[in-house]
Amino acid sequence: MKMSGLLSALILLIIQGSLAQRVRVEQEVVSYPGQTVTLRCQFPNPGETQLTQVSWIFEPTDAERTNIAVFHPNFGASYPAKSPLSGRVSFVTDPPTLENPSIKIIEVKMTDEGRYICEYATYPSGNEQGVTSLIMLAKPKNLATTVRVNAGKTPVIVARCESSNGRPAATISWSTALNGNVTAPIETENPDNTFSVQSAYMLVPQPSDNGKDISCMVSHRTLTQPETFPMKLVVEYPPQVKIVGYDNNWYRGRTSAYLICQADGNPVPTTVTWRTLSGLMPEKVQVQENRLAVQNVDDTINTTFICEVKNSLGYGRDQISVFVREFPQPMKGAAIGGIIGGILCVIILVALIATIVMVRKCKRKNKDGPPTHKPPPPIKTYSYSDRPSIDKPVSDSQLMHHETEKEDAMKDLSAYHDDKDHYEPSRFSWEDKQSPYQDDRDEDRTMGEEDGYYITSSASRGSSFMSPAVIV
Repeated sequence: MKMSGLLSALILLIIQGSLAQRVRVEQEVVSYPGQTVTLRCQFPNPGETQLTQVSWIFEPTDAERTNIAVFHPNFGASYPAKSPLSGRVSFVTDPPTLENPSIKIIEVKMTDEGRYICEYATYPSGNEQGVTSLIMLAKPKNLATTVRVNAGKTPVIVARCESSNGRPAATISWSTALNGNVTAPIETENPDNTFSVQSAYMLVPQPSDNGKDISCMVSHRTLTQPETFPMKLVVEYPPQVKIVGYDNNWYRGRTSAYLICQADGNPVPTTVTWRTLSGLMPEKVQVQENRLAVQNVDDTINTTFICEVKNSLGYGRDQISVFVREFPQPMKGAAIGGIIGGILCVIILVALIATIVMVRKCKRKNKDGPPTHKPPPPIKTYSYSDRPSIDKPVSDSQLMHHETEKEDAMKDLSAYHDDKDHYEPSRFSWEDKQSPYQDDRDEDRTMGEEDGYYITSSASRGSSFMSPAVIV
C-alpha cells in the first residue's frame, strides 16, 4: 500500500508538471524599487485545447492571493480595483492576446515582491498555469563608526556597524586583532519590506587599545564585493607619566644633567608641572615645559623631583630621587678598558699561533730538503800533530757542523780504529789546497801509531771511500 501511494503521487506530479510546462513563464525576475518590470507568459501550440481566458494572480509572501489582471477575448482586459498594483499593472500589448498575455508593472515597490501566477482557463483540460517569482532587491545604506570610550575594567561597545533598508538582509562581519567580542546582529524588517541590520564590537578598553585598527565588512547581494569600513579605536585615559634621563651618575661639578618628563594621554595632556618633594626647586635648575636641566650639579640637587601632567580626565605623576656623588663612577671607562684588553689578547693569541705555525713549517722544510753542504773529495788524512795550523777562526756553528760530519764519517769508515784521543782533520791546510789530491806521493801511505789512526792499505788510488769531516 505504501508503494502504491508513492507511485500515485509520482504520477500526479508528472501530470501536473507536463501541464505546467505548456504555460511558459520565467521562473525568477529581479528588480529594484522604482523600475519597470515585465512578466512574460505564453501558451504555445495549444492544439485541440481551447483557450478561453487568462488571469494574472499576485500571491504575496505573507498575504492572500489577489487577481491583478484578466483578459477575455470577448470582454477585453480588466484590472480589479482592489488590487495592490492597481494603476501600475497592464498588459504588454494593446489589445492583449491569449497567445501572449504578458504584463508589465511600473514603479515597482518592495511590497510587490512575491509569486505571480499566469493561469489559463482551457477546455476540455481545465485551468493550466505557470508561476514567476518577483524578487525585489534594495541596495542598503551602510555605515560604521567608533564609539569614544574611557579606559576601564568592564566590556563596552567600542564600534558599531549598520546596514539599513536593504533587501534581502545584509551580512556584517568584523576584522581586527583586538581581543573582544562581536554582539549578535539585530535584524529589523521595515514597513517597505526592507531590512536593517546592526552589529557591534565589545571590548574591555585599555590605554594601549587607543588608535588600534578595526574594520567592519558588509556583504549584500547587490554588491559585487563586501563594503569595508576601516576604523581606529578611540580610548580616552588620564596621562601616564614617566621621568627619564637619570643615569645614577650625577656627581659634584657635573654639567648638562637633565630630566625629561614623558607623558601619554587621551585627550592630549595640557599641563606639565615640576616640583620637588621638599617643595623648593634648587636655584641651579632650569625648567622648560617637560624638560628639567641642571647647569652644575651640587649638593642642592640631592633631592626627589616630581613631574605632574594633567588632561581633561585627570592627572598622572612620576618621581625620581637623585643621589649626588662626590666622584663620577668609572662605568664607561671600565667598559672601554675591558674591550681594549680583550682586543689585545685576541691579537697576541693570533700572533702566537701564526709564529708557531711558521716555525713548524720551516723545520719541516729543512728536514725534508736536500743537504746544505757539499761532501769534500777524497783526501789524505793527517794526524792532529801534523795538521797545518789554520789561522782562520772557527765559529760555533761551523764547529757543530764539523762534529756532526765527524760522527757520520766514523760510522761509514770501517778502516778507522781509535785507541787514543785524537783530532781528525777534514781538509788540507792552506798550502795543500794548491794540490789537493797528491795521489803520486802519498797514495799508499798509512799513518803511524803515534798519529792515533790506522788506515788499511786496501784504500788504493781509484777506490771509493768516505772522506773525513772538514773543519772550515
